[in-house]
Amino acid sequence: MISVEGLKVEFGVKPLFSDASFVINPRDRIALVGKNGAGKSTMLKVLCGQQQPTAGTVSMPNDTSVGYLPQVMKLQDDTTVRDEAQKAFANVTAMAERVARLEREMNERTDYESDSYMALVERYTMEHERYMMMGAAHREAELERTLIGLGFERTDFDRPTSEFSGGWRMRIELAKILLQKPDVLLLDEPTNHLDIESIQWLEQFLAQSASAVVLVSHDRAFINNVSNRTLEISCGRVVDYRVKYDEYVTLRRERREQQLRAYENQQKEIADMKAFIERFRYQATKAVQVQQKVKQLEKIVPIEVDDVDNSAMHLKFPPCLRSGDYPVICDEVKKVYGDHQVFDHVNLTIKRGEKVAFVGKNGEGKSTLVKCIMGEIPFDGHLKIGHNVQIGYFAQNQAQLLDEQLTVFQTIDNVAKGDVRLRINDILGAFMFGGENSDKKVKVLSGGERSRLAMIKLLLEPVNLLILDEPTNHLDMASKDVLKEAIRAFDGTAIVVSHDREFLDGLVTKVYEFGGGRVREHLGGIYDFLQSRKIDELSELGANKAGGAASGTGGTASGTGGTSGTGGTSGTAGTAGTNERQKTSYAEHKEQQKRIARAEKAVKASETKIEKMEARLKELDELLMSPENASDMTLVTEYTSTKRSLDEEVERWEQLSTELESLTN
Repeated sequence: MISVEGLKVEFGVKPLFSDASFVINPRDRIALVGKNGAGKSTMLKVLCGQQQPTAGTVSMPNDTSVGYLPQVMKLQDDTTVRDEAQKAFANVTAMAERVARLEREMNERTDYESDSYMALVERYTMEHERYMMMGAAHREAELERTLIGLGFERTDFDRPTSEFSGGWRMRIELAKILLQKPDVLLLDEPTNHLDIESIQWLEQFLAQSASAVVLVSHDRAFINNVSNRTLEISCGRVVDYRVKYDEYVTLRRERREQQLRAYENQQKEIADMKAFIERFRYQATKAVQVQQKVKQLEKIVPIEVDDVDNSAMHLKFPPCLRSGDYPVICDEVKKVYGDHQVFDHVNLTIKRGEKVAFVGKNGEGKSTLVKCIMGEIPFDGHLKIGHNVQIGYFAQNQAQLLDEQLTVFQTIDNVAKGDVRLRINDILGAFMFGGENSDKKVKVLSGGERSRLAMIKLLLEPVNLLILDEPTNHLDMASKDVLKEAIRAFDGTAIVVSHDREFLDGLVTKVYEFGGGRVREHLGGIYDFLQSRKIDELSELGANKAGGAASGTGGTASGTGGTSGTGGTSGTAGTAGTNERQKTSYAEHKEQQKRIARAEKAVKASETKIEKMEARLKELDELLMSPENASDMTLVTEYTSTKRSLDEEVERWEQLSTELESLTN
């Protein structure tokens, strides 16, 4: 479908990548991966024709259609959501007008027997069939299904696009591209402005789509669920792995280990040959052997080992002052915009050192509550910021607020104070802006590089309450892992607003769900929350339990807030005892679930091994049945050892299955 040959793109002296060759086939689901600044977005621009390469060619048939979603685009604000989305059907609308024009012409003419009239009928029939094949009759239903899947309500369809935030308008652009049904979809960070439900809907849509897909995303769960192939841009090279991301990580590691072993063996062989040549070079009795070694040495083709990009962001939040026991307490907090109530009866208490997540659909009030905590907007109710709390706030659009005309160094130099100014180069180097990179202007940085630069500004002042609103947007997976570990090690309190399941997993111990004008507390990690949500939706009993838990949590939060400045009471002590038992019970339940998950993983891995060994035995059977292989002892030995390993693995599988059964009963 799209053929890439010898592609090279360079800015300045050093190329982003060179000699890149690959083919995008129909129904391919390709994850384009690499660190920030490796050239992923540039590759998509080259594929869609928005940027010309330094060398090489991109070829595709003339009738191939390409849909491209960039990270940042200029948006229109002069229509409603429905009208803007309907622009996706511009070709269908134009064809409908052609069909109507041909139909009017047929009705006006009376020369029914003429050749020109018959040609007109034939043209009308062909155009009408094409019009119907494009699904014109169902386009309104498709439009509504797509917009709802991306998180819009029906009441939003007739609202002006100017009333929506930039993230929601990006969803409209994504909807337009999906509705066009191009042959190839090029998606650059499509999940940045989507909530968890919309991301899951997009996963299903792409899985069922007939289009080929090339996507850049740092949402590991998303690309694993969508991709069947991985293109890696690393150290100026493009390597094609025909597997999904998780398998690519394993294959890449195994491939490099094999290359290293082969390289080391080859180097030892070369060293032995050179030693032999040097030792016997001047002995006439060894002249023939020396010449043979020289010829062998000349014929050796050096084994290449894949370069590894070892550059990494080193992130550590500075030590912070100890805050009060409860940095944030909300008591009956309410926020209303005009006639629209964002949330009401918000009762929550965040303890010192806790790492919590704010999750929910966009527009449910996560960022609004953050702004209430920051004191940026008015609200009703009581919201108390604890004693000695120093807040560090990373806004959702923090990277876009940077001055594009400044260099990286100037950006940090303008906000650095005191002794920090003497360490700017060290700080920039830790964030992979060392050397000449510090002289780059902000306007030429990629989205991930801008996010890293904005993160540096956050680190210049020690804080004990971190509020991070979508901090992983545009960060590559390696940088996200570093940020995740840094937040884990942070000795203060953290509130993380994010839709990235993998980022939140293992980071937060409590989830606050925003939805329906309420904020509900869920103990445990993000996957515990998602699992409980699925159970709640399946049965009314589960939903009632969840409702009871939510109301009980709200009461506990209020009680905690009320007793933070006064002495405890017997009722409070009883509540604390109950909470302690609940936490113990929950911890035991969570540990049991972990044991079950590990047992299931072990059983599945054993089954996979058994399948592979059975398949290999079948291949060996077929090989040994042919006369030319009947006496091949290598095959016989392999058959015997594989059969023995299979018997051992089957026995192990039986033990693992028994253990799993005992855990689940």
